Amino acid sequence: MLLDQHYLFAPGPTPIPDRVKAAMNQPMIAHRSQEFPKLLEDVSTRLMPVFGSENPVTVLAGSGTSALEAAAANVIEANDHIVVIVAGAFGDRFAAICETFGANVHRLNIEWGNTCKPKQLEEFLQSIPNDIKAVFATYCETSTAILNPIKDLGAVVKRLTNALYIVDGVSCIGAVPVDMKGWNIDILVAGSQKALMLPPGLAFVAISDTAREVIRNCKAQRFYLDLNRYLASYETEKSTPFTPAVSLIYGAQEVCNMFEEEGFENVIKRHQLLKTMTREGLKAIEIPLLTSDEDASPTVTAVRTLDAPSKQMKKMLKDKFAITVGGGQKKLKGEIFRIGHMGYCTPFDIIKVLGSIEMTLKFLQGTNVLGKAVKRAEEVWMDHV
Repeated sequence: MLLDQHYLFAPGPTPIPDRVKAAMNQPMIAHRSQEFPKLLEDVSTRLMPVFGSENPVTVLAGSGTSALEAAAANVIEANDHIVVIVAGAFGDRFAAICETFGANVHRLNIEWGNTCKPKQLEEFLQSIPNDIKAVFATYCETSTAILNPIKDLGAVVKRLTNALYIVDGVSCIGAVPVDMKGWNIDILVAGSQKALMLPPGLAFVAISDTAREVIRNCKAQRFYLDLNRYLASYETEKSTPFTPAVSLIYGAQEVCNMFEEEGFENVIKRHQLLKTMTREGLKAIEIPLLTSDEDASPTVTAVRTLDAPSKQMKKMLKDKFAITVGGGQKKLKGEIFRIGHMGYCTPFDIIKVLGSIEMTLKFLQGTNVLGKAVKRAEEVWMDHV
C-alpha cells in the first residue's frame, strides 16, 4: 500500500534533499588539487552565519562525537577542573569525554526533561573552589528534546569565571539562532546529519580567537583531532591536514545554497513553526509531552509513553505507516519516543506524522481522535501564514 516509501522522523540522521544528493554525486576531485581549496573555503566561510562565528568553520571528517572530542582534546590537560552541564544523555557523553582526557569533571546534573537555569549554573560555579578551565553545555539535548538557554548561561560563565565556554550544537545548528561573540561562546560544534541536512560523516568546529590561543598552547597529546593542524592547513593552503570527505563537502555547499535561498531567518522561523505544530497537535489528542513549551527544542519533540498501549506506538508507526521515530535513551528508554522535525522538513511532513499517530491511537486504544491533531496543526500553520 505504501509503495516502498519510508518516512524518517528520527532526531538524526534526517532526510537528505534530492538536490544535496545530486551535489554529492559530482565527479570526485583530488583533495590536493586546485579545485578543492576553493570548495573548502566556500563552505567554511558560508557556514559562518549559520554558526554565528566570526571565523571560518573548521570541517572534520567524522561524526558529531568527533567534534565533541576535538573540543575536549584540544583544551583539556590532566587535572584541569571542568564543569559539564548534564541534562540528558549527550551532556553525560560530554562529561565522559572530558574524564577520558584526565579532567576533574564537576557535573551539574539537571533533571531530565528540564533546561539548566542560569541561577542553577551560577550557584554551582560559586560552589567550586578551583579555577575552572572550561564549562561545557549542550544547546539542544537530543535525548530529552530541550533547548538550553545558551546565551544566558554564557553570560553567567563569563561573569563568574575566566573559563572557556564550549557548546554542543550537534542537533540544532542549522535550525536555531546563535551569536558566538554576543553569547560568549568560545567553541561551538555540530554534526552533518541533523539540521544541516547531510548524511553522517562531517563534523564542524567554530572557534573564537580566545579559544584558538588556548588550543595553540594546550600540551595534551592528540593527532587526528589536533585542531592546530586543521587551522594551520586552512590558513596556509585552504585545505585539511588529512583526507577530507570531499563528496559530503560538495553536499554542504548545496546546503549553504538552500539556506541562502530560503533566508536563514526564515529557516529559524520554519523550525519554530514545526515545533509548535507538533506540540499543539499532540496536545489536541491528549498525548503527554516530556518538556514544557518554554524548554522545548524546535528540532525534536519527546512524547511520553505512560501505559502499555502507548509503549507500542513507536513500533506500530514503523510497521503500519513506515514512519521511523526515535526511542528513549538510557533512563528514558521505553519511557518516551522522539519525533525529529529538523532540516529537510516542512509543515506538510508534520501533518503526515500527526495523522499517522492519530490512526495508531485508534488501532491501539480504540479512541476516536482522527483528524483532531491534524486540524490543530493546520490551525497553527494557518495562523503562521
